[in-house]
Amino acid sequence: MIDELATSPAVQGLLGRLGLGELLPRTGESPAGRNHNTAGVTTTGNAVFVKQLDRNQPDAARRFRRLRAYEEAAAGGDGLLDSPRCLGWDDDELLVVFEWLEGARPGSDLATAEEFDDELAHRAGRMVGAVHSLPPEKCGEPEANPPLLPPLDFFEALPLAYHTQASGASLEAWGMLQRDTELAVGLRRLRTEEATAAVAPAHCDLRLDQFLLHGDRLLLCDWEEFRTADPARDVGGFVGEWLHRAVLDIPAQDTELNSPSPQLSHQDIVRRGTAELDRLRTRNVAFWQGYRETSAAVDPDLAVRATAFAGWHLIDRMFAAAEQRPRLTAVDRAAAGIGRSAVLHPEKFTTVLGLEA
Repeated sequence: MIDELATSPAVQGLLGRLGLGELLPRTGESPAGRNHNTAGVTTTGNAVFVKQLDRNQPDAARRFRRLRAYEEAAAGGDGLLDSPRCLGWDDDELLVVFEWLEGARPGSDLATAEEFDDELAHRAGRMVGAVHSLPPEKCGEPEANPPLLPPLDFFEALPLAYHTQASGASLEAWGMLQRDTELAVGLRRLRTEEATAAVAPAHCDLRLDQFLLHGDRLLLCDWEEFRTADPARDVGGFVGEWLHRAVLDIPAQDTELNSPSPQLSHQDIVRRGTAELDRLRTRNVAFWQGYRETSAAVDPDLAVRATAFAGWHLIDRMFAAAEQRPRLTAVDRAAAGIGRSAVLHPEKFTTVLGLEA
């Protein structure tokens, strides 16, 4: 299969204007992602990764402006923050060119292989702290609204477009959450607290797979949600990733947990997930220590809000898994329950999750 993006006139024209040569035709799978991507070595020997945002998506132009704003804000930084080097862009075509880090491993793969250790987590914390310390005035156009998630309107009614495309498990999950008025109130309270918090430049889509390890370099990528926002979103995203993994990593021998009718009780699942979180907690402790070394944030309530965002992150990851299934599993329901507790009573879980004062 020929990579059509690699040979498109728009890409070749941009590479030529940047003095990077011509990208040679290639076959095989394009790099994965929600955008159109291609990668390869040009005729001048430059290894490039090219991303084109899909202009058919209604927010594509806005996401492109955010990405560009990050590149402009981070240019000439102090070295704490490392991202794939941006080589140039084309505003009209929604194209951006980066250095291609062939063989780079995403943080999610490292975590699965038990290789995202405390040292990497500490470095990740320092990097996120450096993001939050960027000059806010360099973050591009101010945005009137916070990031979409959590989608509070969904607690009232699902949009028709979502309903017609959602899996059976996703609809089952929303049916469960829409009856949970206490959770809806807790999420609205979190949004209110977020609206009055001091903002800073933030990634706003922080997950382990946004980190890349290339050799000894730890990099942070995918800046399409970059804006000034509550720093607790990013901290909660990282912490929530390990909370999610604690639920996923319930001992593999309990294969019946992935069926809708498991033999173990909900309490057994929560207990095993809690034990796994205790094992992984040192990642969050190291991240939080690194974060506080470099962040300019002084908000005493940041850890509590971050814990609530971590709870929502766990619920959101439950939906990501549910999109692939016809029914919710016991692990899905346990994830929702643990996330709910963190949203409703975050002050009780900051230390448990590693966000110690």
